[in-house]
Amino acid sequence: MPVSEATFEAVVLEDSDGRWELHCGRLREKPPMSYGHNRSGRRLHRQLVAQLDPDEYDVLLNDGHLRAAEGASYVPDVAVVPASAFAAFEGNPRLFEEYSHPLPFVAEAWSPKTGAYDVETKFPAYRLRGDAEIWRIHPFERTVTMWRRQPDDSYTETVYHGG
Repeated sequence: MPVSEATFEAVVLEDSDGRWELHCGRLREKPPMSYGHNRSGRRLHRQLVAQLDPDEYDVLLNDGHLRAAEGASYVPDVAVVPASAFAAFEGNPRLFEEYSHPLPFVAEAWSPKTGAYDVETKFPAYRLRGDAEIWRIHPFERTVTMWRRQPDDSYTETVYHGG
């Protein structure tokens, strides 16, 4: 049975232990991840926080939701949110944290549990949202696949190895 957006928001706000996503009208809990996956996200988060002005950007680490097409809502591993987007929450910190406008940066770290799901579901959704730069970090292969949005709304793909 499909879940309404109101029910989804209530579940997310009530269940502080879970990381819930909504895909095709169905609740999906983001599973616990391996050390390699989590470490990749933490390291990227730290690097971004050190480089970005906190008055201009907030850096999410497994927080917030990105609204996608057809009522889908995903929790990114790492995302950069401009102040103009998070300012709406300043007056009411109890609001459901969801961003529908394209973000400057979104990243997912590959995991055996979610790798195929991310590639088949989340990355196409992020491109449809129009997010400017999207990364897939593969901590075990030591690669980063980067998609950058172009002026014609297409994306270029670059793969970096090592590092």
